[in-house]
Amino acid sequence: MSRSGRWGPKRPGALRRWVRAACLVAPLPAAAPGWAAPSSAGFDPLAAFAPLTLPTPPGATRSAGGRPAPGYWQNRADYRIEAAIDTASHRLTATETITYTNNSPDALDVLWVQLDQNIYRRDARAAAMPRGPRRSAGEFTDGYRLGDITVQQGATATPIQTVTDTRLQLRLPSPLAGHGGRAVIHIAYSYTVPGDWGGRTAVTGTPHGDIYEIAQWFPRMAVYDDLRGWDTAPYLGSGEFYLEYGDIDYAVTVPSNYIVAGSGSLVNPEEVLTAQQRDRLARAASSDSTIVVRAPSEVGAGTAAPDTKTWRFHMAQTRDVAFAASPAFVWDAARINLPGGGHALAMSVYPPESAGAARWGRSTEYVKFAIEHFSARWFTYPWPVMVNLGGHGAGMEYPGIVFDDRADAGRDLFWITTHEVGHSWFPMIVGSNERRDAWMDEGSNTFIDVYASDAFNHGEYAPKRDPEYAEHGGNPADEILPWLADAHAPIILTPADQVTETYRHPISYFKPALGLVLLREQILGPPRFDAAFRAYIAAWAYKHPSPSDFFRFMSSEAGEDLAWWWRGWYFANETMDVSLDKVTYVGGDPAHGLSVVVSARDRLVMPVTLEVRFTDGTSQRLVLPVEAFFKGGTATVDVATNKPVRDVTLDPDHALPDSNRTDKRRSVG
Repeated sequence: MSRSGRWGPKRPGALRRWVRAACLVAPLPAAAPGWAAPSSAGFDPLAAFAPLTLPTPPGATRSAGGRPAPGYWQNRADYRIEAAIDTASHRLTATETITYTNNSPDALDVLWVQLDQNIYRRDARAAAMPRGPRRSAGEFTDGYRLGDITVQQGATATPIQTVTDTRLQLRLPSPLAGHGGRAVIHIAYSYTVPGDWGGRTAVTGTPHGDIYEIAQWFPRMAVYDDLRGWDTAPYLGSGEFYLEYGDIDYAVTVPSNYIVAGSGSLVNPEEVLTAQQRDRLARAASSDSTIVVRAPSEVGAGTAAPDTKTWRFHMAQTRDVAFAASPAFVWDAARINLPGGGHALAMSVYPPESAGAARWGRSTEYVKFAIEHFSARWFTYPWPVMVNLGGHGAGMEYPGIVFDDRADAGRDLFWITTHEVGHSWFPMIVGSNERRDAWMDEGSNTFIDVYASDAFNHGEYAPKRDPEYAEHGGNPADEILPWLADAHAPIILTPADQVTETYRHPISYFKPALGLVLLREQILGPPRFDAAFRAYIAAWAYKHPSPSDFFRFMSSEAGEDLAWWWRGWYFANETMDVSLDKVTYVGGDPAHGLSVVVSARDRLVMPVTLEVRFTDGTSQRLVLPVEAFFKGGTATVDVATNKPVRDVTLDPDHALPDSNRTDKRRSVG
């Protein structure tokens, strides 16, 4: 999730093009004034470069190289849903059929189903979580009201049901066989859609009618995997989703003057759209410019029509679907051009008051760019549409649709759109466990988002900056330092729901994204990193990688033992101070070369660039690898030169998170 698409940089270079989370409103940690001082622990090469034991060992299902092994298996969940919204009571009523396939080797005597709407109950476990302001009186619902539930395993039976907070256990009449056993679950349910306090799913009033943002709206199968068996972590709010893949067919019945925009393909346009709207959509499907499907002047009054229409959608190979419905929607669309000659459709829906070239009138242009950019750079977007919804401002992502703020405009709208659309890759394609490892989707998505502003329209919105952080220099290498030095800051690998609001963005978004930028630009170099990262996405597309899989994959594919980096940046909040101690001519003669002494004064080291500037105005650079510190904290570097030197600088681009900038430059002597 995030309103965190707004991250901002300062100067040229990807580190300086950084994007800092705008919704991180917490002050810098109290430890900030002391972050220039090196750690008293100092540098220990035996500790820094010791072998690293990762949490999840390789085995029959996950290889030592971080790939799915020949024995990898994954269960599957396909859904058929028929839903209707009573706009008078704001109540959604539905029936669903889940076809669940057990590809595991285990027979399952119980099935677990996620009931996310129960997070809005007054007695929900999430209500006790110390995160943000408490809800006001009335900002609760009764959660799911479950009706008939049956399971077909040959014969139809009623399973024993137990609801525990946001989980439903179905105890089966007989175990569901492994290696392809199949059960069909029928569930009838209803719930009241929260008001705009609901956050990720809500109904919001506008001058032209209510906007329904419907997400986490149907009971969904929990994941049974090779790591934990049933992963039944309750939904508490910070940890988001962990879901199986499958095909989803869903139908939504609403008043006939409503427009519904949702994940997947609209399969009955002739039943719900006018001939003019169908014609405009067909034009949009072949247009690189935005085509208006429903203009502001065509939006009527907000009163619900007495008759209804049913909108039907299909989404293949997905972990979820969401949709939005309103009589107030302006609608536009344009073609997305994908690698290999494929196409998809970028669409935006928003109320008339958000229209205009300086506002949501450019949303579809931004969606089109984001999908094309990320597809060309990392992995081709697999679904037929991407919708940007202008609603109450959840800043939330789902497969094929994102929920953003109808009040956004200009660069803010571009930044949040690009960020939320980027979640299509993490975690919608690479299906990591957000419920536990938020950094694997938020950090990875923020990383790929770092480069987008420079690429858009000749840098129209580049470089990204958040004025809130200008006082800290706008340099991510500096902005991370207080969080590294803060003794109370959790590590990246902390489970999502245990990260307090103060640290949620710096630890789940900023630090892991910066870690990937540093890995790409300072440790591996773009060619090696990009090839490995693309291969990681392809290997784990529509699957469930763990943190250990990611660490193993990048080390193996890039051809580098990165244990020291995973340990210092991900498993700890280690700090860095590499000092330039001494610069002398060899034998006292410039013609014989230069001797440079560098020392590591803190626990973390990285490859560091050394720049020699000569008195004639020329310069020379070399990179000191981490191996220089394998046997101790001090390294002597001989630089082949034959002319007088003006000075020597470590990290001349200010790219590294070094806690002490006062010891980076020296003259000869």
